[in-house]
Amino acid sequence: MPELNYVSAVNAALHRALEEFPETIAFGEDFAIPGGVFTASRGLHDRFGARVFDTPISEAAILGGAIGAALRGRRPVVEIMWVDFFLVALDQIVNQAANVRYVSQGELSAPLTVRTQQGVLPGSCAQHSQSLEAVFAHVPGLIVGLPATPQDAYDMLLSAIAADDPAVVIEHRSLYFGRRAPVSVDGPIAAVGGARVRVEGSDVTLVTWGAMLGAALEAASVLSQEGLSVEVIDARWLAPFDTATVTESVEKTGRLVIAHEANVSGGFGAEVAARIANEALWSLEAPIVRVGVPDLRIPAAPALQAAVVPGVDQIAAALRETAAVAA
Repeated sequence: MPELNYVSAVNAALHRALEEFPETIAFGEDFAIPGGVFTASRGLHDRFGARVFDTPISEAAILGGAIGAALRGRRPVVEIMWVDFFLVALDQIVNQAANVRYVSQGELSAPLTVRTQQGVLPGSCAQHSQSLEAVFAHVPGLIVGLPATPQDAYDMLLSAIAADDPAVVIEHRSLYFGRRAPVSVDGPIAAVGGARVRVEGSDVTLVTWGAMLGAALEAASVLSQEGLSVEVIDARWLAPFDTATVTESVEKTGRLVIAHEANVSGGFGAEVAARIANEALWSLEAPIVRVGVPDLRIPAAPALQAAVVPGVDQIAAALRETAAVAA
């Protein structure tokens, strides 16, 4: 079992997809010969030749070409460098790709996968640091996943590529060059969907996804030293969302905290809260708490970023506050 960091796991998944699915093609800006701005596609062009190629700087053209290729029997995997740049091509993914199966009465599908990355790093500016997962999860017909570990970066990308509907896999560049971990690379490709309980607990349920998982796990560890048992759930897939796993946990703990890097207003945490209010209202012993970025643009200065992006301290404070509410 090789030890891979996050970006190496993405690269390994792309190699396997191109090897096992002859209909797969892969392309994007600086994708083939340069090997990707974050090295995720390094070596693919050398091994698979014309099936891996570079494109002009046009997100609309990239996605439009992917849709056309998918309708003609290919299984394209494309890279949009930053999720912020995805916005110039929303028509292609929202009005076209997501609608293919519906408007064709099930006769056609668009098995394309879009890899992109988002989130905050020191020095990233307002146009390179947005978290837009809720935008895509809002659109029926799209699969949306946010892997948080090297194993999930590998498994979830393959699951998305193997699916017969359009998928958006949102990576986080703060994870790309992190710690290496053993990654199983020869197992069966799983179907899309399913949350993971990363830590079992009995007092409070903490739901998160993507890069926020690291801070959530650390906050749970801090609280465990204070005698509070936190169950940490990595949602992983926002569409389809695993409501059942979260509901089961909340029925056990009676309390729910949701943490994400996106803005609080309209963030997917609101959808999670609404679902649990419907499914487990009478199990709740305290109000649901959401932890996220205030409704502002992300500043470029690292010190200001640290002041607005939730971290271990903010998540731990929310867990303490929720646990302190009398039943």
